[in-house]
Amino acid sequence: MEKHVLGVSGGKDSAALAIYMRQHHPELDIEYFFTDTGEELPEVYEFLTKLEGALGKPIKRLNPQRDFKFWMRETNNFLPSPQQRWCTQRLKLIPFKKWVGEWLDKGYTVFSYVAIRSDEDYREAFQSTNVKLKTILPFRIDGIDKEGVLDILDNSGVGLPEYYDWRSRSGCTFCFFQQKIEWVGLKEHHPEAFEHAKALEKTATASGSPFTWNQNETLAELERPERVEQIKKDFEIRLERYKGKSNKNKNYLREDIIDIDEIYSVDEGNGSCNICHK
Repeated sequence: MEKHVLGVSGGKDSAALAIYMRQHHPELDIEYFFTDTGEELPEVYEFLTKLEGALGKPIKRLNPQRDFKFWMRETNNFLPSPQQRWCTQRLKLIPFKKWVGEWLDKGYTVFSYVAIRSDEDYREAFQSTNVKLKTILPFRIDGIDKEGVLDILDNSGVGLPEYYDWRSRSGCTFCFFQQKIEWVGLKEHHPEAFEHAKALEKTATASGSPFTWNQNETLAELERPERVEQIKKDFEIRLERYKGKSNKNKNYLREDIIDIDEIYSVDEGNGSCNICHK
C-alpha cells in the first residue's frame, strides 16, 4: 500500500514541482498539501488558489491545532530565530507528521516529494526515522535547476507569486529569515502585518527574549524614515553589483528575470527552512 504527498509552500519551487509531477507522472495519485500557520501573506493564499486551478485538484490545508500566538506563549513569549526554529517544528513539521502518521500506522509506505533543485547541492530535505516515509527529490534526480523551474511556471501559465515583486521567499509575514529590505516591503505593502509583527516583538523583548526579528535592530528602529532610506540605498547598491556580475553569463532568453534569490542572499539571514520556503 502506498501514498504519495507533495507539500507546497506558496513559493515558486514547490509550485513548479507540483505542476511537473502532474505533467510527468499522471499515474500517481498525489495528495498536495499546505501547512498553514495562519500568518501567511495574502498573496500566498491567492497563489495557492491559482495553483489549484492548474493542478485540477484541491490543495489540502494542514492547520496546526494551536496557532503562532499560542506557541509563543508556551516559549515564554520568546520569538523564533535561526537558532531556535520552534515555529517550523510546531507549525509545520508536527502537523505534517501527524497527517502522514495516520497512513504509516495503517502500514502504508508514504512517498514525500520535495522541491530541492539540481543546482542546490547545499540543501537537505527532511528525513524521517520511519523507514516507510521516503523522501524523493525529483528535480535533483531529473536535473531541473532554477531556470527549469521558471520555465515550468511560465509554460503552465501559473507564473510567479506576486510577492516576488518585493520579497524573495514565501512563509509567515514576519519570518525571521526576511532581509531588511523585505521588512521595508512588508511595511509598505501590508502595514497592518508589519504592526502585528512589531507588537509581537515588543511583547517578546518585554519578556526578556534574546531575539528580535532582525539581528541588532528592532522593527521600531528599522521603520524610522532615515533608516528606511538607508536600507533602500544599500539594496540598490547590491542590485547594481548583481547586474554587473550577471552580465558575464547573462541568458538573453530570460533577460526579464532578475535572480532575486541571489540579490537577497548577500544580506544577513540566508539559509531558510525548506519546508517553509520551497
